[in-house]
Formats: sequence, structure tokens, C-alpha cells
Amino acid sequence: MRYEIKGGNFPVVICQMEDGERMITEKGSMAWMSPNMQMETHGGGLGKMFSKAFSGESMFQNTYTARGAGMIAFGSSFPGQIKAVTIAPGREMILQKSAFLAAESGVQLSIHFNKKLGAGFFGGEGFIMQRLSGNGIAFVEIDGELIEYDLKPGQQIVVDTGNVAGFETTVQMDIQQVPGLKNMFLGGEGLFNTVLTGPGRIWLQTMPISNIAMSIRPYIPTGNG
Repeated sequence: MRYEIKGGNFPVVICQMEDGERMITEKGSMAWMSPNMQMETHGGGLGKMFSKAFSGESMFQNTYTARGAGMIAFGSSFPGQIKAVTIAPGREMILQKSAFLAAESGVQLSIHFNKKLGAGFFGGEGFIMQRLSGNGIAFVEIDGELIEYDLKPGQQIVVDTGNVAGFETTVQMDIQQVPGLKNMFLGGEGLFNTVLTGPGRIWLQTMPISNIAMSIRPYIPTGNG
């Protein structure tokens, strides 16, 4: 499979595929394709479908198979970037739950629950994330611009939860309460922040969908007249 990422704020990734090669996606991200691409939809087992439903993800997965040399393009759903990442044993990634766009069929997508109670109950989107494992190239959606840091062992960074796009599995994620009652209730930054601890690479995004939604909420009519 060969690919090219095109576009500005609304990018697409165009994949050139050989006969028999397959791509997977879990949402309606297919933008266009050659007519010899065959689509199949499947659920992946009752237990897996239940965990997806609990997490708010789609219970079904689409597989596109090239019957002869073919082409398929996957488009982003929000202004930002599409990033290609190579997944292999020892190179797994943890992502925000809306980040996965598409991948080669050797990549496994699973639900990742944060094991720490603090992050689970107060971390918002950080409670349920996605884990990419297996072998192959995956394409990930980033909200806004992507900023990367390589954290040294024990090095920490404090991040608003919505700005966490993903991190390597060696990175630890927890939450930290904003200090002081005045800061918590009047600071406008929420009650908790996410703390990421190295070693490992982290991905931060500059324009999370959750922040955009909160910004426009006061201007949406409520329907009460």
C-alpha cells in the first residue's frame, strides 16, 4: 500500500492498493474510491461490540479490499491533520477515542480504559481511549495542529484533557486537581488537568473538538423561544 496525504485544514489520505490488500475503518470516513474496491461490514464478536457500544464508538467495522489495483481516499471529519503512524510490537499507541481514521488490516483497534481511578472518574475523555496494536500503517486524525514531545523518564507535562491526542504505551496518564478553590471555580480551566509522565512520545493537539463545542454552546438556540 502506498499513500499520500493531501489538503490543508480538511485533509484526505489517498491510498494506492495492490490486488488483495485491505484497509479498515470504523466510521463513514471513505471519501472516494475506485469501483473495484469491495466493502464488507462486520461487528467483530458480541463482547467486542458491547465494549464499543459502552464507549460510544461504532459497533461495526468496514473493510475495503482491492480486487485488482485500486485506490481509496479517507477524509478527516474536523479541521486539522491526518498523521500516518507505523504500528508494530513494542510500538503501540494510545489515542483519544475519536482519533482513529483508517489502517491496514494488520492493525488491531481496541478499547483502552484508563486503569487509574482518578483519571477514570475525573479525566473526561481520558477515561475511554483507543489502543492501536499489531502490524501496519494507521492514519490518525488530529484536531488542529499537532505538537509532539519526547518525555524523559519521570518527566511530566500538565495538559488540558481535550488537548491530549495520543501517547506511547510507556507514558503514564493521571489527573491533577487544580489547586485552590478560587482557581477551580473562577479560573475557567475546569477542576482537573491531565498529567502525562515519561518516558515516551506524546501527541498534543491545539484545537480539540470538545473546546470548540463549549465555545459555541452559548450561541446555540435552546428551543425555548
